[in-house]
Amino acid sequence: MTTATAPSSLSAVDRCDRCGAQAYLRVMLPSGGELLFCAHHAREHGPKLREVASEVLDETHKLDETPASAPGSEG
Repeated sequence: MTTATAPSSLSAVDRCDRCGAQAYLRVMLPSGGELLFCAHHAREHGPKLREVASEVLDETHKLDETPASAPGSEG
């Protein structure tokens, strides 16, 4: 018996299978394989990928987050 686990969040070491940029979308396939895509390719292929995926982890919202101020910065 296998136990399904939630995919872990993506990090900077996860790279897009199409272009090598940082991945923000992980697509789990029914076969057990996975595909990783940058935000650009996620937008381009996302609708079709969602049709065939067994699970999708979409972290493209991270691109909209405002980074914290750098230490020692004025503001």
